[in-house]
Amino acid sequence: MEVQGRIKLIGDTQTFGANGFRKREVVVTTEEQYPQHILIEFVQDKTDLLNNFQVGQQVKVNINLRGREWVNPQGETKYFNSIQGWRIEALQAESSNTEMPPVPPVEAFEPANDLNEDDHDDLPF
Repeated sequence: MEVQGRIKLIGDTQTFGANGFRKREVVVTTEEQYPQHILIEFVQDKTDLLNNFQVGQQVKVNINLRGREWVNPQGETKYFNSIQGWRIEALQAESSNTEMPPVPPVEAFEPANDLNEDDHDDLPF
């Protein structure tokens, strides 16, 4: 799966526990009719992938959805979801890739002079 949008926030790398588990979060805002602010976490060695990106940059992030079950001390079962990124790449601004060349004005074309009045076309209009 993937998410495309503009980087709104890049968090600092956080380290947890004695084993040195690392996590870094990024928020990507989608560009659609109703923009969504998607929190994506990168873990362990993937945290370094965010070093080359900055706020405002257009990106595509490959993600995995993760879910886990947790039973609290009162015995109630809770479920949690997370979005984990494993790849991120910069996107070019679309306007620079799809820009059409300007159309010349109508006066720039010379009229056709080689028409033969005796030729009949079979076009229905």
